[in-house]
Amino acid sequence: SHGMVLGSNNEKMSKSKGNVINPDDIVNEYGADTLRLYEMFMGDYEQDAPWSTDSLRGCKRFIDKIVRLKEKINQEEGYSKNLESLIHKTIKKVQNDLLSMAYNTAVSTLMILANAYAEQESITKEDYRVLLTLLNPIAPHITEELNESLGFEPICNSKWPAYEEEKTIDKEITIAVQINGKLRSSIMIEKDEDKDSVLEKALADEKVQKYLENVEIVKTIVVPNKIVNIVV
Repeated sequence: SHGMVLGSNNEKMSKSKGNVINPDDIVNEYGADTLRLYEMFMGDYEQDAPWSTDSLRGCKRFIDKIVRLKEKINQEEGYSKNLESLIHKTIKKVQNDLLSMAYNTAVSTLMILANAYAEQESITKEDYRVLLTLLNPIAPHITEELNESLGFEPICNSKWPAYEEEKTIDKEITIAVQINGKLRSSIMIEKDEDKDSVLEKALADEKVQKYLENVEIVKTIVVPNKIVNIVV
């Protein structure tokens, strides 16, 4: 599927070079899902990619993490509020990546979502199921097994998850704070927040305050959603 899967020494695989990988051996040791996942994750779909057993093991650890996440499931309904935006962004990104055959970035996006789940004390069944569904085209065996254990209908018979565009847009953004044109800090603001409120946050920032001691503020410039510049 790739331009070519090379040996770990970046040379074309051949018996004479002794760098051939037998997929049956990989399936027997790591499982078919790990092999499928690694093949999709190892690089750009159209480019040559060298084989890396370390990266393969990393994919196995990712699948193990997916299995362990089941232990975090709580009894709440729907998506977790603090994960909802990330989930909608992930659905959109993975859907677009799969349609454009950007499989490696689809996998990395799912890894980011799984890491976010791992940082939570608990997740809902819907949180978990959407992760399984998005991963299913790449790792169908373990995702169907885990999905069945939760009592859901088979993923292969289910609808693809839908995302809401408005929930993929960040409500909070990070902007830079400059003093005399030099970057001194960054602050978190609400998207389209009032200029006076943004300036207040910038001036209250500890890193910024350090540069404002014993100087006079001549002018302040607030570019909405982009930057605060303080002239002293």
